[in-house]
Amino acid sequence: MSAPLFGRVALIGVGLIGSSLARVLQRDGLAGEIVACARSQATRDAVARLGLADRITADPAEAARDADLVVLCTPLSAYAEIARRIAPELKPGAIVSDVGSVKGAAIRDIAPALPAGVHLVPGHPVAGTEHSGPEAGFAEIFQDRWCILTPLPGGDDAALERVSLLWQAAGMKVVTMDAEHHDMVLAITSHLPHLIAYTIVGTATDLEETLKSEVIKFSAGGFRDFTRIAASDPVMWRDVFLANREAVLEMLQRFTEDLTALQRAIRWGEGDKLQELFIRTRAIRRSIIEAKQA
Repeated sequence: MSAPLFGRVALIGVGLIGSSLARVLQRDGLAGEIVACARSQATRDAVARLGLADRITADPAEAARDADLVVLCTPLSAYAEIARRIAPELKPGAIVSDVGSVKGAAIRDIAPALPAGVHLVPGHPVAGTEHSGPEAGFAEIFQDRWCILTPLPGGDDAALERVSLLWQAAGMKVVTMDAEHHDMVLAITSHLPHLIAYTIVGTATDLEETLKSEVIKFSAGGFRDFTRIAASDPVMWRDVFLANREAVLEMLQRFTEDLTALQRAIRWGEGDKLQELFIRTRAIRRSIIEAKQA
């Protein structure tokens, strides 16, 4: 039997992604020991009940002690405090990574706290569901999805390779890119759609009671899909929008301009313009299906 990829792995935060990663580590024997850290007693109890870790603690510093890999799987707003607390316990050569969807903020909040000789490899497995918590995790969540790594200039190549191997073992296709570019791409592919979903469902919620009940009763595919997206973890998404505000606002401005043009086309009965847009956007859906990302 080959040696595990990492001797000790510390997972700080054991929600949907953290618990799914724990399942992958166990399934493939990628870690000699898994240490899970969760703030709430309920989460720690669930991790114990599910048998997802060898040790469980509420203290990030204790979890990070002597770990070969520490992965932050918490909301973005917790990163700076966690980095500050784990820094004194990180051994030379340890790798720190994360799973957050805003990489500029991750680097800003983690990098300054880390001691020399510790390697930061920010990561974003682009996978998930609308569910949260350790019970919601499953190892197959990563299969055939993309994982984006945003290594720092001059970072350690060996550390980058080991984190890449971890996500490849989980079934992911790994790509590297600049953090700023990542944040702009995700602003349009993930962050803006979530913002739109929250807004549409919020609009429906504000309707008068009789109309609202009809909306729920006759929810067709479109609205139903929006409600699924809008059911995502509220704390996580609050942090995403605040952490990636510049890119989100940039994409929101572009979207607003396009929406205004669409509004004008409907008002003036410009069917050709509407059909041209619908034909163009339909091709995007076909491309997503062909890329096996549907």
